[in-house]
Amino acid sequence: MAFGGFSKGGDNAPMAEINMIPLIDVMLVLLVIFIITAPLLTNAVKINLPTAASSPTITKPEHHDLAIDAAGTTFWDGVAVERPQLIARLQDAGKQQPQPEIHLRADRTTQYQVIDEILSESAKAGVTRIGFISNPTGEKN
Repeated sequence: MAFGGFSKGGDNAPMAEINMIPLIDVMLVLLVIFIITAPLLTNAVKINLPTAASSPTITKPEHHDLAIDAAGTTFWDGVAVERPQLIARLQDAGKQQPQPEIHLRADRTTQYQVIDEILSESAKAGVTRIGFISNPTGEKN
């Protein structure tokens, strides 16, 4: 709270104005500090780093097509396989590094239970890269 001036008048009300002088003084001090310290931050130690020439190795992981028809028959890369053979192939795929992608293509009328069982067996075998192939236009291939 600010006090009145030195006049002998009877006006004892506090001043309602903000005193800007201390704020300006603080800002000027900060400005001087930043002007002095800014050039110090641009100095760097020069070192000779080794250079290497390399190209990225682009290896596409192999993929296997797993198809299921309306009757629940499974096809591995176009060849009909029984459930034990499918499980063995999924386990082999789960052990490979890098792991191959499994492209799952199911008929429109395939029961979800069949797809769920195959996904469950894939998870048990350690296969993590499964992609669902669909035909959004609805045309027959």
